[in-house]
Amino acid sequence: MSQTIERSIEVEVPASVAYATWTQFELFPHFMEDVEEVKQLDDRHVHWRAEVWGATEEWDAEITEQIPDKRIAWRSSGGATNAGVVTFHRLSDERARVMLQMAYDPARFAEKVADALGVFTRRVEADLRGFKRFVETQGDRIAGWRGEVPAKDDAAQRERDLARASASARGE
Repeated sequence: MSQTIERSIEVEVPASVAYATWTQFELFPHFMEDVEEVKQLDDRHVHWRAEVWGATEEWDAEITEQIPDKRIAWRSSGGATNAGVVTFHRLSDERARVMLQMAYDPARFAEKVADALGVFTRRVEADLRGFKRFVETQGDRIAGWRGEVPAKDDAAQRERDLARASASARGE
């Protein structure tokens, strides 16, 4: 069964700085505890290696949409099944809200047990707090990617990405 999580955090930097920092996927191990390595393969593809419930897993993700200073959407294209979107909202000149919505598939028994105990939700919350610490201390030194990855069909594509992650989790 696919699970969905939605969380947000406020950061004391402009939305453009939060966005720029998030586009530097190879920096994720600095603020995501279980992420061992992220490699940006090209504008649309990223390779991940992380410890997932005690086992090292690798997977690829496709950036399905990227709008500078606004949003980044993705879906996995192999390995761990997940899809989601992170959005950046200006609260003031020096403050922003980062909102994460993600659908994922806890596949193995240990993952399902950990998920039922709320471990994944707590991990995401801790990673967002890690991002907050990182962006507030390092964000102004990071030059993010300013390119745009247009969605194939905006809202319809986002819905398909989340639906695909849910369907995959159900074994469809």
